[in-house]
Amino acid sequence: MDPPARVNPAWEPRKVSGLLLVALAPVVPQLLGSAFNIWYNVAVIGPLLATTALTHRFFLTVIIYNGVIYPIGIWLWLKCVFSLRPVFDRLRRGSMIDSETLARARRRVIDLPWFAAAISAAAWLLCVPIFLGSLWHVQGALDARLFWHLPISFCISAFIAITQTFFLVELASHWGLFPVFFHDARADLMPGVRTLSLRGRGVMWAISAAICPIASLLLLSFAPGTTGHNWQWSALFVGTVGIAFGLCSSIMISELVAKPVDQLRAAAQSVARGEFDFHLPSARADEFGLLIGEFNHMLQELKDKEKLRQTFGLHVGKRAAEQILARDPGLSGVEEEITVMFVDIRSATARAGASPPAEMIEILNDFFRVTVRVVEEAHGGMVNKYLGDGFMAIFGAGDSKSKHAQDAVTAGREILLAVDALNRDLIARSREPLRIGIGIHSGPAIVGSIGSPQRLEFTAIGNTVNIASRVEGLTKTVAKSMLITEAVRDRLRDRSGLEQLPPQEVRGVRGSVLVFAPQRQSDQ
Repeated sequence: MDPPARVNPAWEPRKVSGLLLVALAPVVPQLLGSAFNIWYNVAVIGPLLATTALTHRFFLTVIIYNGVIYPIGIWLWLKCVFSLRPVFDRLRRGSMIDSETLARARRRVIDLPWFAAAISAAAWLLCVPIFLGSLWHVQGALDARLFWHLPISFCISAFIAITQTFFLVELASHWGLFPVFFHDARADLMPGVRTLSLRGRGVMWAISAAICPIASLLLLSFAPGTTGHNWQWSALFVGTVGIAFGLCSSIMISELVAKPVDQLRAAAQSVARGEFDFHLPSARADEFGLLIGEFNHMLQELKDKEKLRQTFGLHVGKRAAEQILARDPGLSGVEEEITVMFVDIRSATARAGASPPAEMIEILNDFFRVTVRVVEEAHGGMVNKYLGDGFMAIFGAGDSKSKHAQDAVTAGREILLAVDALNRDLIARSREPLRIGIGIHSGPAIVGSIGSPQRLEFTAIGNTVNIASRVEGLTKTVAKSMLITEAVRDRLRDRSGLEQLPPQEVRGVRGSVLVFAPQRQSDQ
């Protein structure tokens, strides 16, 4: 036996006990089935009882049968329902229950509609042989029509009572028992149970709400005539009963079928809007329980993936995450024309050695907060990686038609302005201001995922990246906060406001490199 498992109560107390509601569920269907049977016996069977002895035997059998069989059926049904009470009460209190006992009780809860239908079927269908046998022993010849009218009488009433009992017990169980027994488990995954399929529900509904009343109307034409009997009223009675049962069945079918469909439709619409923070009640054992359970599982997967995507985007950047998700996640790359920006804080190592770690982290976070906002939110760039006290940004990756060079230069100028504002705050707190260098270069580069199959990095590689890094390093040599290359200058629509500097030697590049510094910047 598995070790005991504590079941936390998740069922809110209701005004009516769930067990009592389930126990009383078959009462109304059985009374309605009996009312239909009584009418049929009076209207059709009665005239076929040709003698007083047959009539007396018939009604005596009714009294004895109802006095014996139905109390037995009631006792079996109540025993079946209230055998769940010990587990039901312990679940409500949150007591310890071993898994075997809990599984057995859960299977019985699922099977309750079948138990009710079986008991009802036995009680009704036993009428056929017992009543025919009882009448057979009466002296005198029996009307041959009794041998098919009497079974029809009980079978029609039985179908009406059985089907309505099944639906009503199922509804009562879903309301009063399933929230207790399956609040932390999926009923549709319980082994060893049988549930009624959607097709089966349609057949049962058709039998109880349509076929039985229509068959009764047809059989009225074969019933023997009796003096003073108004067959129009009989037909009206049968039609009224058929309509009543049809409405009742429709209401129950609506609760059992239409309601979960509406829930699934509303949930699908919420998912389409990107809303994942909800959970559908899935305490059902039929196809809808399976559908809702799998929908909840899918919803949880979507929530986990959305959380992963958001976390992923925080670590690699939103634009980088979008590029990675849009491309083949394998080891691959595409050559693109891009603009690369390197940003670095000057003398950061010396500053870190002279400042408390908490202060340095605070300054770096403030610096990255304002600069990343400028690059990604204002100008559509992608902060590809942090480099300790700086970062590398890419403009134009995945969008060859974008004005990536212009965006990068504009972003560089706004970064300088943002750092000026940050420095004013640092000076106000008696702290040393930041000095930064920005290098920008445009050209072809391989953009994609590199690394091993176990660990990938989305980045850009190539000579364009190397030159941009070297140009950022030149900012210290020429005492300028921002430098761009000739390749960047040539891609700008407005080339005014650029100061051309003398050709510079760049390590790793043959010949000199023309660089330009935007004018009216705060060189530091």
